[in-house]
Amino acid sequence: MGDLRDIWVYLSASPLLHLTLTLVAFQIGNWIYQKGNKNALLNPVMIAVVVTVAILSVTGTSYQEYFEGAQFVHFILGPATVALAIPLYRQFNKVRKSAFAIVVSILTGSLTAMISALAIGILLKSSDDTLISLAPKSVTAPVAMGISEQLGGLPSLTAVLVMLTGITGAMLGPILLNMLGIKDWAARGLAMGTASHGIGTARVYQESEVAGAFSGLAMGLNALATAILLPLIWQLVF
Repeated sequence: MGDLRDIWVYLSASPLLHLTLTLVAFQIGNWIYQKGNKNALLNPVMIAVVVTVAILSVTGTSYQEYFEGAQFVHFILGPATVALAIPLYRQFNKVRKSAFAIVVSILTGSLTAMISALAIGILLKSSDDTLISLAPKSVTAPVAMGISEQLGGLPSLTAVLVMLTGITGAMLGPILLNMLGIKDWAARGLAMGTASHGIGTARVYQESEVAGAFSGLAMGLNALATAILLPLIWQLVF
């Protein structure tokens, strides 16, 4: 055990350790997902999070220490998000023809996400800072954290809620859409992108490039709509 502890101390000093841990955890999650016939409930991101948290807890590694080594993954989230413009460009004609439906869908979805979150928080008698941290949960993390901070919320709590929303949406969204009989790829993409941002977009892109393009568009427009509408709703209601 002493030798193993010495090895861990040596490895933990390497900035690549936690990057490697993140990638291996995701590969484990993806392997389980593939072996489970791509069952939506076996979301690879969820499994990777569980594996990573378990290892960090056992080794007593703080999040700050982990992030120092894994921040490259955080860095490439930006280019990965911008890369969603490629399938969107390929589906530009379909997007142009559905412009009105897209705008109505995004506004409806954005308002529903915010109002339902606030309503649940009020029913549970949450404090104001918790309410505002909860409201932007369906928006991609950087935007959601910025909105939360500006309105007096807790950005760290918002980040956790955003992640949980994305994972839950990626797991249950396709099942719910199938139960509702929604087969149109554009509609499925808009729903997933609006409700569960990047993680949902990654999930639906595995099903169809059309769905992935519309989901990426919905993710961006929902972030814009929430950034504009949530402060107005907060001032009017609270």
